[in-house]
Amino acid sequence: TTFLNILGGLDRPSAGRITVNELNLLTLSDAALNRYQREKVGFVWQQTGRNLIPYLTAQENIELPMTMAWNKTPHEKQEWSKELLNAIGLYDRRKHKLTELSGGEQQRVSIAVALANKPVLLLGDEPTGEVDTATAQTIMKTFRNLQEQFSLTIIIVTHDPRIAGQVDRVVAIRDGKISTETVRQISQIEQVAATSATVLIQ
Repeated sequence: TTFLNILGGLDRPSAGRITVNELNLLTLSDAALNRYQREKVGFVWQQTGRNLIPYLTAQENIELPMTMAWNKTPHEKQEWSKELLNAIGLYDRRKHKLTELSGGEQQRVSIAVALANKPVLLLGDEPTGEVDTATAQTIMKTFRNLQEQFSLTIIIVTHDPRIAGQVDRVVAIRDGKISTETVRQISQIEQVAATSATVLIQ
């Protein structure tokens, strides 16, 4: 969580350097850091209560971040929210409120909310931590599909070892330091769907 908070611009590191797309987060002004949070990064938390507003529909939840950050017309917001709902496989549930959605559906809406402002970096803090195995697989498949569709860089922090086999790179952190790193070999065809953000931690 500390790592994601620093990477997402919520906390400032006390030392070192953190660079996203050649942008050094440590040296940004407060205003620039707020703009980075709004425009460049999306968060998905373990508890859907941190991601969603219960009295809004799925579509209204997705449109809310756009209202706060975009200078877009209502039509533009509706079109983008509908595209995201299609991407997560919940277009037919767009008018449902949280009480009418399962836990897995709520988490997929949370992912769409995190993508509302078209970030290049998507951060997930234990996004499958409160769902069963089958639902976790659906959520991970959603992450993979979105990464390919929108050329995202996605970083997931988890204690679930089953996720390790479903991602391109696994970095294990122990006692605040990198203990192991595994990179999945990808084919030349897969390399076409390259991620759009570069992250450097020192």
